[in-house]
Amino acid sequence: MKHERAQWALIAVLMVGLLLGNVVATHDLLTEPYPGHNDFLTIWEAARLFWQQGLDPYSPTATAEIQTRIYGHPARPNEFPNAYAYPLYTLFVLWPLTPFDYPWVSAFWMVLLEVCIVAALLFQLALYRWKPRPLMLAWLLIWMLLHYYAARGIILGQISHTVYLAQVLVLWALWRRWDTLAALLTAYTTIKPQMSFLLVPLLLLWAARTGRWRFVGVFLGAWAALMMASFALLPDWMAGWWEQLRAYPSYTVGSPVSILTRTYLGLGAWAEWGVDAALWTLLAWTWYVVLWRGRRERLDWALALALVLTHLTAPRTATPHFVVFTLPLFFYLKRWSARWEVAVTLALLIVPWVHFLLTIQGDVEHFSVHAPYPWLMLALLWWGRRQWWEAEPALLPPSEPQGART
Repeated sequence: MKHERAQWALIAVLMVGLLLGNVVATHDLLTEPYPGHNDFLTIWEAARLFWQQGLDPYSPTATAEIQTRIYGHPARPNEFPNAYAYPLYTLFVLWPLTPFDYPWVSAFWMVLLEVCIVAALLFQLALYRWKPRPLMLAWLLIWMLLHYYAARGIILGQISHTVYLAQVLVLWALWRRWDTLAALLTAYTTIKPQMSFLLVPLLLLWAARTGRWRFVGVFLGAWAALMMASFALLPDWMAGWWEQLRAYPSYTVGSPVSILTRTYLGLGAWAEWGVDAALWTLLAWTWYVVLWRGRRERLDWALALALVLTHLTAPRTATPHFVVFTLPLFFYLKRWSARWEVAVTLALLIVPWVHFLLTIQGDVEHFSVHAPYPWLMLALLWWGRRQWWEAEPALLPPSEPQGART
């Protein structure tokens, strides 16, 4: 026993040393000579201004300060505004990092996002009870870090990668019946509502339907605490947030549904709303089947569908958010042959990067990069739905019967 503890202690020390070395190397080779990570810089500067100077992060003054930190001057009409457009309590996450110099903070943050991606892979493998061969596991680790949607998020410093890991951990914790942990992590995912606005209500309804009241209670308590703390610190924060949200569509790309209906097909808002309504009707049907009819063996599919439709229909999304599609993707990879596993992941590594490089406009990602992957995942989920329904549910604890009806 002592020998085992010594081995684990040695492993822990080596891992900490490796991560610290990674932070130092990232600082010396990247973040100090080439400052960037503008998505992260936006929320970090907003947090610094709020916690150190008491400045409203939604105010024009704070926005101008963020832009000056990025561009050296307030943003011009042709430059991305980089306004703070998150719930106020997102700043709680960044508070510990505000006293430090930005090059070191961004180096730490970049390594943290890499850890999030690797950890998400390992927990997804546990969730699906998938034990790939060593070479395949090594390839998946490389692929996870280098494929376009993960790598772009790391380069930009997207906080969405922490939400992605939290969502994976929520599902893993629910499978283990660690409902308190799952509830706290679910509350955390609301720091980026466009990534969780369909997943959270489904999980709450499912938990209530199956008597997992601890999950419901802890989530509501944690979320209420975040909201109350926000109002205590800045009573009118929601008004400022709403103004930023109203301005957000003017300088960001629309949903993949909007790109398809308005940009490619040249149709109006009615077509976008119609497709959104059709997709939400499909989602409502899956929830009815799982929650009302008690077809619990379809829960995994309903959750995967909710994640995909989240990023198809959210008014605004970003390509780094698409890392969550590894959840449905790994379901299929586990069942395919090694050749198909490698072929599919290799294609998903090469094609999006080529698409990005062939369509980039200056230093701006082309809107078309947002479109293919979510629609591809929806098609895969629909045509492979019976595989999900007939598979051993990943989220169904052993004590709960499959296919229970009420």
